Amino acid sequence: MRRLRHDKFLTLAPAGESPAGYTLSMILGLRTVIYHVPDLQRAKAWYSTAFGVQPYFDEPFYVGFNIGGYELGLDPDTKGVPPGAGGAVTYWGVPDIDAAVRDFTRVGASLKAPVQNVGGDIRVATVADPFGNLVGLIENPHFAAA
Repeated sequence: MRRLRHDKFLTLAPAGESPAGYTLSMILGLRTVIYHVPDLQRAKAWYSTAFGVQPYFDEPFYVGFNIGGYELGLDPDTKGVPPGAGGAVTYWGVPDIDAAVRDFTRVGASLKAPVQNVGGDIRVATVADPFGNLVGLIENPHFAAA
């Protein structure tokens, strides 16, 4: 095993390989946390008050806040992910979502929500790790970390 340094964390991988066959640039960093909520208007009011900001994106299907350069999203669709404990999905930025979904499923993740366009050229998908944890993937060419 050798250590691979990436920003402030280390990853162990067999000598000559990157973790799970990825290049270190496969994951660009944290982008979005989405909370699934049964009452979008009530949640929008609460999060606006709690974080002291108004949404920058406000539609019946999604409300988005910019919190320190990162996305806090509210999604009223609770069919796939219930609200409450375990009801948030953290989305990791990727440069190519189709390739990322293929790579994650190749190493044992299961597809929970296929790649979908959520507006403009922003695309998301959700996979579950072998332990049942949800991992969101987002391809957002407009995102610039703060």
